[in-house]
Amino acid sequence: MPNIVFNYFPVKALGEPSRLLLAYGGEGFEDKRISPDNWPAYKPSTPFGQMPVMDIDGKQYAQSYAIARYLGRKYGLAGADIEEDFQIDQNVEYLNDIRAKAASVHYEPDADYKDKKQAENSKNVYPAMLEKLDAILKANNGHLACGKLTWGDFVFAGIYAYLKTMLQTPDLDAQYPSFKKLEEKVYSLPKVKAWADTAPKCDF
Repeated sequence: MPNIVFNYFPVKALGEPSRLLLAYGGEGFEDKRISPDNWPAYKPSTPFGQMPVMDIDGKQYAQSYAIARYLGRKYGLAGADIEEDFQIDQNVEYLNDIRAKAASVHYEPDADYKDKKQAENSKNVYPAMLEKLDAILKANNGHLACGKLTWGDFVFAGIYAYLKTMLQTPDLDAQYPSFKKLEEKVYSLPKVKAWADTAPKCDF
């Protein structure tokens, strides 16, 4: 087996999907959680000055969705053909559009502008995007794409807690039960559950 080290901050966010996939794959990996205090010293050694970074036998690979896509292919969670791969990619990108839009508000330094954009997006942007996401899951048998378990589901489950934080919508579970069901579906997979039960706890 290769020696795999997965490097990310001590949160779920964009690193959790790949942690879940690695757990599902069952190869064994070092879950290296780099604190904000240690990040400045580690940053120059990364490919692009950001995390996550996955080290395989000493060779570094980066970009969260590129890593997740690679692991999905490796562990039999990709599409059956290029059209299914296309569907997984497009729906993961749509999910990321929601996350990125919400994150741009969450990390806005101007408090007044942040409050204004949050109110505006909560009224005019997020509802339509989330309704579409809900419809996608319902049309795919509770999955993100292709009507079956794919690496896209691991992306969804991994970033779901982070997404709720970015959206500032703690009651998202109640609004869209399909979201919580998909998160639970992934986290209940035997190898994933065994890993998650012993992994460090974090809110998002």
